[in-house]
Amino acid sequence: MATTEPKHEHREEEEEAAGADDEDTGAQVAPIVRLEEVAVSTGEENEDPLIDLKAKLYRFDKDGNQWKERGAGTVKLLKHKETGKVRLVMRQSKTLKICANHLVLPTMTVQEHAGNEKSCVWHAPDFADGELKDELFCIRFASIENCKSFMEMFQEVAESQKKEESEDGSTAAGLLEKLSVEDKSEEKAEDKTKEGDGKEEKAEDKDAEKKDEKATV
Repeated sequence: MATTEPKHEHREEEEEAAGADDEDTGAQVAPIVRLEEVAVSTGEENEDPLIDLKAKLYRFDKDGNQWKERGAGTVKLLKHKETGKVRLVMRQSKTLKICANHLVLPTMTVQEHAGNEKSCVWHAPDFADGELKDELFCIRFASIENCKSFMEMFQEVAESQKKEESEDGSTAAGLLEKLSVEDKSEEKAEDKTKEGDGKEEKAEDKDAEKKDEKATV
């Protein structure tokens, strides 16, 4: 009679063979495509952060007469290294989409929102959507301390911009004054030259008259 092997023995052999296939052979496979690191520009490379806080931003919808959420993320006040101008930038935390992007101007003021110590509001000509829009913003922080820090820095920047504008104005006035003085001095020099030319012409006329008198005599 022919002997037959138990089926479970064949199964064990198949499992051992499969296990051997899964063993790490230590071979290293090089990737088919190599990805190089790409430098991503945020547009903030030439700016120094004055403040960097997490918050949630709202804008007032005039048509609907209600506040609408703009996004939750990080709000920054960035000072340009060359011009000294300061702008407010806020991006959504997940998508990095810009929620707010505007300069802090000397005429801007920020104030507490309706008795909520964690929120504050301000008006600004905003450029987040690619065109200037006059927006009323409200921003809410996780703590009262963060809100106070933001308001103090915002107001400090606005005041500093006022000083810079007045200094620029006085400098411009000084330059204009110098120009006017130089213009006047040039006018005087021209007048003197004209006077000198007139005297020379008169002297020449007299000499000519004398010569004519002698000739007649």
